[in-house]
Amino acid sequence: MTTKKKPLVYITRKLPDIVETRMRELFDAELNIDDTPRSRDELIAAVKRADVLVPTVTDRIDAGLIEEAGPQLKLIASFSNGIDHVDVEAAAKKGITVTNTPNVLTEDTADMTMALILAVPRRLAEGARVLTDSKGDWEGWSPTWMLGHRIWGKRLGIIGMGRIGTAVARRAKAFGLSIHYHNRHRVNPQTEAQLEATYWDSLDQMLARVDIVSINCPSTPATYHLVSARRLALMQPTSYLVNTARGGVVDETTLIKCIREGKIAGAGLDVFENEPLVNPKLLKLAHENKVVLLPHMSSATIESRIDMGEKVIINIKTYIDGHRPPDRVLPGRD
Repeated sequence: MTTKKKPLVYITRKLPDIVETRMRELFDAELNIDDTPRSRDELIAAVKRADVLVPTVTDRIDAGLIEEAGPQLKLIASFSNGIDHVDVEAAAKKGITVTNTPNVLTEDTADMTMALILAVPRRLAEGARVLTDSKGDWEGWSPTWMLGHRIWGKRLGIIGMGRIGTAVARRAKAFGLSIHYHNRHRVNPQTEAQLEATYWDSLDQMLARVDIVSINCPSTPATYHLVSARRLALMQPTSYLVNTARGGVVDETTLIKCIREGKIAGAGLDVFENEPLVNPKLLKLAHENKVVLLPHMSSATIESRIDMGEKVIINIKTYIDGHRPPDRVLPGRD
């Protein structure tokens, strides 16, 4: 009796040990033990021989790379919630199925969004640096020292009321924020009533009326620079912007200018327009305590990474068993 050959699965980055161990048990999995980002040439070599490619958001799987794929590559099982780094249409034309790992990052991303909503007006990062930079000579509390702004009673405007946006709204409501949102479609009446949320069909009108803006929409061609220079100009000089979605949703150059000129009070950013590069002007604003910057860590919990890995495994196993993967991404999805 012949033993069925395990599919060659090429994994571009280091994954949690428990995920990699299971991958090795089920597949002929090539791991990235030292977590060095794969070069373009390495990715081309991989798609020429692998049966399954497991990329992450740091890998650019564009039409040119997909065209290099050998006939044996039939599945791109991305270790990611977003799929903007993969040319799904090019993959479909070449007969390659694409999957992702949706619905496992919601609560972790919402937690970090809420953390930034608190951190920016209350000057948390600045306060922490006072102690670490003081070398023990902090002079103590004063009635007028390190004054921030209360968030209780303020208006939060959420751009993108999907799973993550709704999870942010639940948390924000508990902190006494008034919930406003802009979305392609109005959420169901029950959810809106539970959150006591106000829907704005016009993003422009919402931006002009809220105190904190939270960006929670996906990255698509339609959302590129959705928060444009014109829309940033609509925000109040006392308002803050928080982005845990994708950097390209915001016109970053104009955002920096607005903060520098006092047209916006500040920002909390976990994502950047040209990742992994961070605009030096943003770093300067961070040193001046005008923004809080995080290194794309909103979903960085061990639980979420294991959940993502398990979804990748299920998608691969389902596909090689001849069934449709549960998390298949079709061309034209936004």
